Amino acid sequence: MVRVVLPFHLCTLARVSGEATLDVPPPVTIGAVLDALEARYPMLRGTIRDHGTSRRRPFIRFFACQQDRSHDPAEALLPDAIASGAEPFHVVGAIAGG
Repeated sequence: MVRVVLPFHLCTLARVSGEATLDVPPPVTIGAVLDALEARYPMLRGTIRDHGTSRRRPFIRFFACQQDRSHDPAEALLPDAIASGAEPFHVVGAIAGG
């Protein structure tokens, strides 16, 4: 089971309290986790990735084992700690302003 931590507004939209747990078959990649997340919670489609390009939305970041994985390709393998559920995959809403 892969554990996913979502920002508050996406938890509210998906009606998830705490972490989302997903069955993701190997290989566990960023894209596979996001595909599983959107399949289980269809209301999240288009909120994390663009509908047309499947690229990460500008103010969304991904973290795995305390490393920023936001610019990694969708095919990038996630660490074993994420794949085993020992550590959660974080989807973070970035903040901008001045």
